[in-house]
Formats: sequence, C-alpha cells, structure tokens
Amino acid sequence: MELNSNKKIFIGALLMAIAVSLGAIGAHALEKSLSIKQLATFKTGVNYHFLHAIGILLLGLLEKSFSRSLSREFYIFLFGIILFSVNCYIYAITGVKDFAMLIPIGGVAYIIGWVSLSLKFYRK
Repeated sequence: MELNSNKKIFIGALLMAIAVSLGAIGAHALEKSLSIKQLATFKTGVNYHFLHAIGILLLGLLEKSFSRSLSREFYIFLFGIILFSVNCYIYAITGVKDFAMLIPIGGVAYIIGWVSLSLKFYRK
C-alpha cells in the first residue's frame, strides 16, 4: 500500500504521541513495579521508538522536498518499531523471553532502513 507523504507525516506524529505516552507510563506508572533492568529495557524501547518515529516524520518531509518515494524505508522503520520497541515493552512488563528474541530482528530492521535511506540519496 503506497502512502503519500502527508500520511507518513501523520503516522510519524501519531507514533511520537504514543512514544511520549509510553515514556510517561514508564516514568510514572511502571517505575515502582518494574526492576531497574526491566525499566531500562522499557526505556530503551521508548528511546528507539522516538528516534524512528522522528525518522518516519523525516521520510515524509524528504518525500515532499525531493519528490521521491520512501515507502520501503517507511515500512522498514515501522516494522522495526513493532519488532524492537513493542517487544521491549512486552518483555520488560512480562519477562517472557520469547519477546526478547524478536528484539534483535527489529534492530536489524532499523539498520536496514537507515542504510536504504542513505543509499537512496547517495545514488541521487
């Protein structure tokens, strides 16, 4: 499904709002119920969620500025947020290791997304 740049910016902004909300939940609601290690995992998920939501906003703005599709990178970042950040949240809260096993795949998706974006502009 091809999304236009405005929809990518909308999704990026929405993901930012979710990241802020989850950061607040981690800082206030979960602070007393999670161990230091669990809270660190949760915060790592929030940090990468923020960075890649900003990345998605950037993709939408770059599409507007350079009139080129960045849909592949958009979906890779979105996939990374789901596999990395969401699984950090779930693992931190539940302690179920199956979720932790998916986190590195999300990290690789983040790397692939940034490399893909850099190559797309290098070739230009």
